[in-house]
Amino acid sequence: MEQNKRLDYLIQYLINEDKQYYEIAIPKSTDEKKRILRSLMNVREPLPISREFLKIQDEYLQEELKRQQIISIQDLTPLKPQLYLWKGDITKLQADAIVNAGNNALLGCFIPCHGCIDNAIHSYAGIQLRLECQKIMEQQNSPEPTGKAKITKGYNLPAKYVLHTVGPIIHGALRKKDCSLLASCYRSCLELADAYHLKSVAFCCISTGEFHFPNDIAGKIAVQTVTEYLQETHSEIEVIFNVFKEEDYQIYQRLLG
Repeated sequence: MEQNKRLDYLIQYLINEDKQYYEIAIPKSTDEKKRILRSLMNVREPLPISREFLKIQDEYLQEELKRQQIISIQDLTPLKPQLYLWKGDITKLQADAIVNAGNNALLGCFIPCHGCIDNAIHSYAGIQLRLECQKIMEQQNSPEPTGKAKITKGYNLPAKYVLHTVGPIIHGALRKKDCSLLASCYRSCLELADAYHLKSVAFCCISTGEFHFPNDIAGKIAVQTVTEYLQETHSEIEVIFNVFKEEDYQIYQRLLG
């Protein structure tokens, strides 16, 4: 099946799942089709889905991935021992694990085509990621605590795994507790990565986007926490600080010398 037919199949399957979408017409433009598919995936509840859908979805996402430039840690130069900086899309980064900054439901972003990292990671990983997260949350039977971490497969991402963490949400003035919780996010992810014997982890700028943590202070906490962890534990894990905005790139460049 060629790529455009896969796209049509996936859209039509998701439309047929829910009668509220029956009137959606599949557009002719490929870009519009991709947007509709992502939207339908974003809003879909974590319900069982057919093996055939997952097979064609995986073929589609893997083919799309082949058309992208994938960056691995071998393409990067450390700024300090075991510490790297890279500006770009974390869903195109090949590491043992990438870190997803989620919310306490831990099911991904349900807003169609939203610009958050949670949305991007779930969109490019595929439907399976939300299904695995749902299993974790069912077993836990409570919201995910701030500062902790969970691990899932990466599915159709270049990364083998995704580490999910919930950062502090800032309302008004920054508190000492907020800083401690953010540091806990980084440490929890590193502890989990080491427990799974992962060799590389890419961190996004946890809590700085939708959660409004000040970028410069967040960067300082990130670098300090990771550095202290590596020194204290003698872990050999390699850490990539992944940024998307130029502002964050400048912050981390200063911090990493």
